Amino acid sequence: MEEQNKPKVGIGIMILKDGKVLLGKRKGSHGEGEYSFPGGHLEYMESFEDCARREIAEECGIEVENIRFQLLANVLKYAPKHYVHIGMIADYVSGEPKVLEPEKCESWDWYSMDNLPQPLFEMCQQGIGCYKTGENYIDSRR
Repeated sequence: MEEQNKPKVGIGIMILKDGKVLLGKRKGSHGEGEYSFPGGHLEYMESFEDCARREIAEECGIEVENIRFQLLANVLKYAPKHYVHIGMIADYVSGEPKVLEPEKCESWDWYSMDNLPQPLFEMCQQGIGCYKTGENYIDSRR
């Protein structure tokens, strides 16, 4: 099987701070121009929590705690890319979000769940929806 025909594992982290979530405007990849949580690819032999901590440190440099599982999704929206997405949630502790990977993200900001920027990255739409409904499994058929 060719490499591009294999699903990849992505992890996104919904970071909560006073009823708001941290979102960045994506660039240079699928979902360019869409708003997304910090996240990225799970590395070989890495735990989900370690991946979440690493991605947050690499992308925006803030401190979080209480990293926990939120959802599992099969994401086909960005075909031919195919992702198994693991959504995590974390609570903000300290630090000001900074754009540490300018080739991947334009800006970071805190947004109220009732006033989210558009368009939202598919995995973030799923995360917000699951946060509101308590659902934790999505098998996309798009």
